Amino acid sequence: MKFASLGIFKNLVRKGRKALHRGVLRSDGPKSASLPGQFQTYNYTLPDRYPWLFQFAAASLGAAENLHLLSFGCSRGDEVFTLRKYFPTAAIKGIDVDPDNIAYCRSRVPAGAPRYMTFATAASTEEEADESYDAIFCLAVLCRGDLTTTNALVCSPSLSFENFETTVADFSRCLRPGGLLFLHTANFRFCDAACAADFDVVLEAEPSQLATDVLFDRANRLMPGARYHAVGFRKRRAAARTTIE
Repeated sequence: MKFASLGIFKNLVRKGRKALHRGVLRSDGPKSASLPGQFQTYNYTLPDRYPWLFQFAAASLGAAENLHLLSFGCSRGDEVFTLRKYFPTAAIKGIDVDPDNIAYCRSRVPAGAPRYMTFATAASTEEEADESYDAIFCLAVLCRGDLTTTNALVCSPSLSFENFETTVADFSRCLRPGGLLFLHTANFRFCDAACAADFDVVLEAEPSQLATDVLFDRANRLMPGARYHAVGFRKRRAAARTTIE
């Protein structure tokens, strides 16, 4: 019995060390303090986390040449490398507020790989050029999980609709006419932002594809029981002008 107990104990220690090692390498937990401009405080992500959404994006954009895609809040890079599989020739950029995340992303790029996969540390898209992207992916970024777990009635000051609206408005600036914006798992509804008037909904999530995160209104107040299924939006093209002779 003593030998069996010792064996179990050693096995538990080994598992604990492996779990600790994974945690250190992946840094899936939240930072002890938020970085300036940060929304989501967790780095948790998975490869091909939303296959139904990526498949829709690939089918919608087709085999167009010279595609430029942006992964906003790319965390440890899984989303960027997943997008590479769906868009093998596109120029893909990942930005994240955490410089440690970006350093890790860059370490994952094979030596000698083409330069059409890039990463940068940034809290917003304000440094990106006007109408420079065909699609922007912002998935599980504009949210704070603790607002759900703590049953918060208001989301400010940790998160505010004003910051959300500023962020998505700049996404709109960066998107080309006809470009796609994907917002999944956010604490606010895109339809409440002023810039939403320039977009059409093109993709809605099934109930099973929605996270449990709660929603807040423009005044940062909880919307009890509210669900928002729209996750994909296409920026409208400018209406053709007519000339009267």
